[in-house]
Amino acid sequence: MKSSRFAAIAAAALVCPGLVLVGSPASANPAAGAPGAHNAITDVPGIQVGQVQSDTAPYLTGTSVVYMPQMSVASVDQRGGAPATKETDLLSPLNSNPGVNAIQLGGSSMYGLSATNGIIRWLEDRGEGVRVGAGGVAPIVPAADIFDLGRGGDPKARTSAEWGYLAAQATSDGPVRQGGVGGGTGARGGGLRGGVGTASVHLGDGIYVGAMVIVNPAGSPVDPADCTLYGVKFGIGNEFAGYKAPKKKECNPPSTAAQQPANTTIAVVATNAPLEKAAAQRMSGNAHDGMARAISPIHTLGDGDTVFAVSTGKGEALQINDPADTRQLNAIFNAGASTLARAIAKAVLSSESIGNTTSYCDRYPSACKGMKQLKQWRTQGNAPDVTPETFAQATQALAQTPVPAPAGADNGKPKPKPKAAPAGNTTQQESQNGMVLASDNTGGPTLSTGVTTGLLAAGILGVGLLGMHLRGRRRGQASDQLA
Repeated sequence: MKSSRFAAIAAAALVCPGLVLVGSPASANPAAGAPGAHNAITDVPGIQVGQVQSDTAPYLTGTSVVYMPQMSVASVDQRGGAPATKETDLLSPLNSNPGVNAIQLGGSSMYGLSATNGIIRWLEDRGEGVRVGAGGVAPIVPAADIFDLGRGGDPKARTSAEWGYLAAQATSDGPVRQGGVGGGTGARGGGLRGGVGTASVHLGDGIYVGAMVIVNPAGSPVDPADCTLYGVKFGIGNEFAGYKAPKKKECNPPSTAAQQPANTTIAVVATNAPLEKAAAQRMSGNAHDGMARAISPIHTLGDGDTVFAVSTGKGEALQINDPADTRQLNAIFNAGASTLARAIAKAVLSSESIGNTTSYCDRYPSACKGMKQLKQWRTQGNAPDVTPETFAQATQALAQTPVPAPAGADNGKPKPKPKAAPAGNTTQQESQNGMVLASDNTGGPTLSTGVTTGLLAAGILGVGLLGMHLRGRRRGQASDQLA
């Protein structure tokens, strides 16, 4: 029965603030209402995270991926006025897509969406995705990216398929590094450096809610009245232990008026409670309340604010039109919003100054002085830098799969070795099965020499036959006149 499985969730319906703590029946789990072991989205069973980045000039960008080893129900809610997204239509409850394999949260704006190609290839190599045809798979990887172009020096220094492949390789269910890493490497907001943040909460009975966010808003996470972070008030227990309101002499918040009009805050909220697709969409929509609690203003025309929601749970799904599920769903949705607000505060506190972009803790040192946990947030978890060596390795791994020859086309006979490409601007490439493709120096495909010769011969033959036909008609007309 669903009611018995989620009885403890109802007791945690007022998660942050006003939380009611109840004992958990599983010794491996924390008390209901407490963060998970990592206080990260990876506390949700079935969720892994991988991140890569580069802050070596002219780069200041990266890619983060949330990976589900078992395809999971997902949906999305997009509210900003300038999104850079991919495959979001698939997540509508009106469409037939069964779930997702991974979600990308990346940098490099619309250009960075190409990093999903590397994630897709990594998944394909593992045989993960929707089954299509005989042995084929179609990995489902929606994405949202922030605008960070040029923040490291060159707008063309951006992510690509190789970055996505390397991020997918780095996935794990352990701690998640926070701050200026992954897709949040080039993030900033409210005149301060932004970044990656994550948090979780255990609702009881082994059910978790987690969030991961990249904070890059047009607005600010800082309350101008006292320069505190809006999101800190939603902390659980000693999560933000040591944090204090900045000294009055430090409280001179930067104006948001000078911020670039291209920004975006993007996030994934997740739970291992089984949700129908419509409930996942409602969860993603409610989670935007967490953004509104921790950032002001939010959802501007210069933002592309987007929240994905994922359910990794199996079994009978909670449904939004079933009154028996309402209480449990509200608890999960409310936890998603509060957890996202906490993750936003953690992202800002974890970020460090770089170049001419100052971090919150450097601008307001008295606020962060007593926070011993910051070092752990900034260093735990794997987030490798993209180097020329790892980039080259990913490029090799992404080499195009050979195009198979048509079955029976050669009757089992060995294929002749193709002739060398003619001199000039045309280059010729041979796949492992002998099929030949050629391209000119513009990168566009052209016909190979053999195909061109065949077409020319066919044309000459056609002209000859047409000439014979016309001559025959003239002779026939001349005979009629003589008669």
